[in-house]
Amino acid sequence: MALPSPNLDDRRFQQLVDEAKRYVQQRAPEWTDHNVSDPGVTLIETFAYLVDQLLYRLNRVPEKNYAAFLDLLGIRLFPPAAARAEVDFWLSAPQPETVLLRAGTEVSTLRTETDEAVVFGTAEDLPIVPSTLERLVTVHASGEQSDATARLADGVDVPCFQARPAAGDAMLFALPAVVPRCILVVRLDSRVEGVGVDPRQPPLAWEVWDGARWIACETGSDTTGGLNRPGEVVVFVPAGHTASVVAGRRAGWLRCRVTEPQPGQPFYSESPTVRRAEVFTVGGTATVAHAQTVTDAPLGSSEGVAGQRFRLARPPVLLDGEPPVVEVAAGDGWQPWTVVDHFGDSSPADRHVVLDATTGEFLFPPAVREPDGSLRAFGAVPPKGARLRVPHYRTGGGIAGNVARGTITVLRSSVPYIARVDNREAARGGVDGETVENAKQRAPHQLRLQERAVTAGDFELIARQAAPSAARISCVPGGGQDAGTVRVLVVPDAVADEGDRLRFEQLIPDGQVLAAVATALDERRLIGTRVVVQPPAYQGVTVVARLTTGAADPDRVREAVLAELYRYLNPLRGGADGTGWPFGRAVQYGEVFAVLQRVAAVTGVEDLRLFPADPITGRRGAPAERVEVPPDALVFSHQHQIVVTAVAEDGVS
Repeated sequence: MALPSPNLDDRRFQQLVDEAKRYVQQRAPEWTDHNVSDPGVTLIETFAYLVDQLLYRLNRVPEKNYAAFLDLLGIRLFPPAAARAEVDFWLSAPQPETVLLRAGTEVSTLRTETDEAVVFGTAEDLPIVPSTLERLVTVHASGEQSDATARLADGVDVPCFQARPAAGDAMLFALPAVVPRCILVVRLDSRVEGVGVDPRQPPLAWEVWDGARWIACETGSDTTGGLNRPGEVVVFVPAGHTASVVAGRRAGWLRCRVTEPQPGQPFYSESPTVRRAEVFTVGGTATVAHAQTVTDAPLGSSEGVAGQRFRLARPPVLLDGEPPVVEVAAGDGWQPWTVVDHFGDSSPADRHVVLDATTGEFLFPPAVREPDGSLRAFGAVPPKGARLRVPHYRTGGGIAGNVARGTITVLRSSVPYIARVDNREAARGGVDGETVENAKQRAPHQLRLQERAVTAGDFELIARQAAPSAARISCVPGGGQDAGTVRVLVVPDAVADEGDRLRFEQLIPDGQVLAAVATALDERRLIGTRVVVQPPAYQGVTVVARLTTGAADPDRVREAVLAELYRYLNPLRGGADGTGWPFGRAVQYGEVFAVLQRVAAVTGVEDLRLFPADPITGRRGAPAERVEVPPDALVFSHQHQIVVTAVAEDGVS
C-alpha cells in the first residue's frame, strides 16, 4: 500500500511550558506566583501550545515528504503470503465410488487454551479414486516380462524378481484407473522370509508413470519388511500419475523396483515371493493454504469519472495464484477488467485496473491533461451507475500459518467418508505483510537497482522480492566450467519438529519458489549472463562427545546439550549471532568445545570429536579438528552422539 503519512495533529506542549517557567525564574525572580490561575501562566501555556504545533509540524515535514516521494516512485508495501502444506485425508474405509473433496474444504490445527486454531483451505478439488489390482506383471532388468496374474489367482507363490535379484528388476501392479494424489495400500501375502535385506532399509523404490518417466512415490508404513513377510505398504501417489501401456495393456501402473544398494546396505540374496496381492485406496493428499476465499465481493457503483478508487471490505489480497478480476455490470452480464502492474502501456479502450494488495484497493485508469489542453485516457472508465464486484479472491496469510508437521488434525468441513486428516510435513511459505520501516530501508536499494541485476547484491535483492518466504538467499560466482555463471542459492524457511532439529528434506526449497526467483532474475539479468537458481550444498557435521555433570539427571543435561548443538550448528538460525551459519565458514573444534562448556550443569568435556558427514547417505568421514565447508555450502547437524555421566563432588561417578 502507499506509505502512510504522519499524523500532523498530535499535540504536546508541557515541556515548553516547564522550560518557559524556568526561564521566567532566571530573568524575573520577583515573579513568584506560577499557579495556573495566574494570567502570566495562562499566556505561557497559550504560546507553548501554538509553538508546539509549529515545531511538531516543521519536524515532521521531512518524514512526510519522504513518504510522499516514495509513494510517487511506486514503492508499495509487500502483501502477506499464505503458508501451504500437503494434508492427507484418510477414508474411514475403502469406498466403491469416487469421493470428491471440494476446493475450499477447511482443516485446522487444534485450538488450545493459549493458541487459536490456524485454519487452512484446500486449493482445488481432489477426487479420491477407488482402485483394485487388475494385473500383476514382473519385469527383469533385461526387459523380460511375465504376466503372473493367473498364477496369483491360483494361489501359487510368484517370484517378485529374478531368482537372484538385480538392480532394475520390478514388479508392476495394473490399476483400473490412474490415481493421482491418492493414498494406496498394497497388501501382500508372502511365504518367503530372510532373503538378505535389512527390513528397515530395503533396496526398493515405489514409482508411477507420469507420461515421460517413472517418478518416485513416498511411502508410509511398510509392514512387509521389504517384501519379506505378509503385510501392507502405504504408497502416496504424486500428482503426475498417467496411464501407460505395459505388457500390451493400458492401465494406471504402479511398480516396485529394485534399486542399487547403498554402501553397506544389505541386498537380496534370493527373490521374495507373493501368494496374494491387493491394492485399494485409503485416502488422498490435497494442497491446503492458510487463506480463505471470498466470493462475490461488492466494490460499489461507478461515478463515470477517471481515477476512481474502490476498496474491498476484507483486505489483504493474496497474490500467490491468479490475480483477482474486477467485473463491471454491463447489460445482462458482467465485463471483466484485468489487473495490471501499471497504466503505462494501457490504451483508452483497455479495461485495466491496478491493485494495491495490502489495502485491497482497486485503482481505475486516470486521465492526464496534455500540454495542449487535451485529456489523455490511460484506460476505459466504467459507465456511471454501473455496479462493480470481485467474483472471488483469497485473503489471509502470514507467518502464523507455518505450523509444524502433524499439527493439522482437525477437519472443520463436513466431508462424507473422511475419518481423519494430518500433515506429513510442516506448512511453509507464510510471510507477514511488509512494515513501513522495512519499506523505507528497501527504497534506496530499489532506486539503485533500477530493475537490472549487475552486482551480487542486485541478484540477492531481486531474489528476495520474488521469494519473500525464503529464509536466506546468497549469490555466489560459478567456478571451473561454470565460470561466468551467477549462482543464486535459496534456503527455505522451515519449522523444526522439535526445538531446532531440522530434517534434511526441510531445507530443499519448493520448485515453485525456485521458478519464481529464476523468472524474476531472467527478466533483469544482463545479456550473456547465465543464472542458475538452486538450493545450496550442505555439509553435515556430527559431534561425538563424552561429558560429565554434577546434576542428578544426566538425561536432562544430555537433552540440553543436544538442543544447544542443534541450535548453534543450524543453517537458518545458528552461528554466533543467531542469524544462520555463514556460507563457507568451517566448523572449529574450539567453538564446539565452548558450546558444550557453556551448557548449564556440564562440569567437564572428557572427549570431543568432529566428523564430516553426508546428510543424504549418512556416511561419516574421519574425525577432524576442523570440518571444512565449501563456499556455496551451509552446515547441517547430523545425528550428534552425546554421552553424559553423573559425577559426584568428590569425582566418583
